[in-house]
Amino acid sequence: MAIAQLSTEDIERRLTQHPDWELKAGKLYRHCRFTDFVDAFGFMARVALLAERMNHHPEWSNVYNRVEIELTTHDAGGISERDFALATQIDALLRDHV
Repeated sequence: MAIAQLSTEDIERRLTQHPDWELKAGKLYRHCRFTDFVDAFGFMARVALLAERMNHHPEWSNVYNRVEIELTTHDAGGISERDFALATQIDALLRDHV
């Protein structure tokens, strides 16, 4: 079964439940800041394990204590429910991290 791209209205509605995420260049985007590189890299390792289990991998970058995350579903040609599911998991990791 094909993965469905969400409508703009669905994306905007779901973003209200994810206040730390925004729509940027057609992708879900979140910027995270940590105490240092080891903390940031540890977070990325935890996300990598989640993403692999979900078979849904983020586009991201890391510079010292900063991590930028972009989520999109290439098979859907845009943002899908899978992106919001991964965003929810990432948010939970960050809540537990504090």
